[in-house]
Amino acid sequence: MQNDAAMGPVPQYPIESVGNALRLLLMFRDRSPLRLAEVREELGVAHSTAHRLMAMLVHYGFVIQDPNTRLYVAGPALVEIGLMSVQRMDIRTVARPILEEVAAEVGETVHLGILEGGNVRFIDAIESELALRVSGRIGQLMPAYGTSIGKVMLAELPTSVIRTIYRNESLQPLTTNTITRRSVLETELQAVRERGYAHNDGESEDGVASVGVAIRNASGGLVGALSIAAPTIRMSQIQVERFAGVLLRASEQLSGSVAALGAPGSVQRQGGRATADAAG
Repeated sequence: MQNDAAMGPVPQYPIESVGNALRLLLMFRDRSPLRLAEVREELGVAHSTAHRLMAMLVHYGFVIQDPNTRLYVAGPALVEIGLMSVQRMDIRTVARPILEEVAAEVGETVHLGILEGGNVRFIDAIESELALRVSGRIGQLMPAYGTSIGKVMLAELPTSVIRTIYRNESLQPLTTNTITRRSVLETELQAVRERGYAHNDGESEDGVASVGVAIRNASGGLVGALSIAAPTIRMSQIQVERFAGVLLRASEQLSGSVAALGAPGSVQRQGGRATADAAG
């Protein structure tokens, strides 16, 4: 049952088919995956009508059907709309003080990013003051699979969405270390979910390494990610674990500050903890 309190007034000339499609989308806010029988029962329509509605949503990328289970889950278009609404709330203002704290503690470059389809957009950064440092990437758009900050956000999505975002098995390499197979990426994302952070070792740029974690609101919805980037010569395994701990604490602190961000339609966690950014 939908939350009627969150809806506006009933229009004077409602269009039933549009209303059913929008009610169907709202169903994914409360539960996922969905069976066609649930859609038919909730909307009070015939099986053929429910099937046609779903087919249109699948066509436009709002919904994906698992070919094995035949169940429906939220698609990349729905995910992107939710994340774009988060952008408009300007997470940068909320996150900036915490970025400054992390940068002061670790002495390396710190980034804030958001997911845009299969890419990560770097929306803020504090650059290290060391002579040998990773430069800030504010405004840059990079393939998410080549960065720790992107991989940690991809890890929040179900595999069905990953396979829609990246329709081909082959992925374009950025360096000789970049993951170039979707199946390998899926394995990596599962590891990210299990350990709680993502690590990048020269996957987006030679000589650059990074660690990233996801930022969520109070409901567990994804609103962005943080990363620490440094030259590979300063990114030992000990440092990777240390930076991951710093970022996870920062993420928890930030989660309380962004409690209102991404409230409707934000991406919910798909299991696991956080992840880390690889290229900064």
